[in-house]
Amino acid sequence: MDIARTALLFVVAGLCEIGGGWLVWQWLREGRSVLLGAAGAAVLVLYGVIPTLQNEPAFGRVYAAYGGVFIVLALLWGRVVDGWQPDVWDLAGGAVALVGVAIIMWAPRG
Repeated sequence: MDIARTALLFVVAGLCEIGGGWLVWQWLREGRSVLLGAAGAAVLVLYGVIPTLQNEPAFGRVYAAYGGVFIVLALLWGRVVDGWQPDVWDLAGGAVALVGVAIIMWAPRG
């Protein structure tokens, strides 16, 4: 259950960070409504809160592992939302990042 909870929190945090950033991008780069920018800012605040719900007490470990999850979520967001096609090297890098997440979060420690 702990692995599933950890993974879920990483995914929710990632969607908040990417989604919030995307909303701000839409406002500033695409000339969309300032309300999108405000919504993006609110979602980015949630992104800052969600990682604090992790059971792991070490801030650095949580954020280092989250970085690997972020890589994969960013590739998926680009594919699903923006219609961009990751190439084989993007996918290989995402796989390596997830291996790093597993090592950081769940390696046996004495």
